[in-house]
Amino acid sequence: EVQLVESGGGLVQAGGSLRLSCALSGFTSDRYAIIWLRQAPGKKREGVSCISLSDSSTYYADSVKGRFTISSDNAEKTVYLEMNDLKPEDTAVYYCAAVTDWTTVENIGTMPEYEYEHWGHGTQVTVSS
Repeated sequence: EVQLVESGGGLVQAGGSLRLSCALSGFTSDRYAIIWLRQAPGKKREGVSCISLSDSSTYYADSVKGRFTISSDNAEKTVYLEMNDLKPEDTAVYYCAAVTDWTTVENIGTMPEYEYEHWGHGTQVTVSS
């Protein structure tokens, strides 16, 4: 059974940093890509960043480019999202999701959410001003 478990969220002041983790289990293919999404209160969920587990190619939304870094540790079976220079508008519940039927990492964020096959339960990130 494929499972994703997020951790690392919390409360941080603006300008601070957090590292989110997405622990993966039950994965039997390296075809997977992992996407981090977030949902702020009253807003639509948006894709933030994604990474291919096969070749580590990455994609970032413009809103986080230069501040967030996604990486994967295949030995530890974990995908990380390093978040620096956090802003109050980064406050959201952050989810990781896995998808196998994708073409390019740039397109993953535009896919409808029902095509993300497996989801974690989310971790709250709160950035105070």
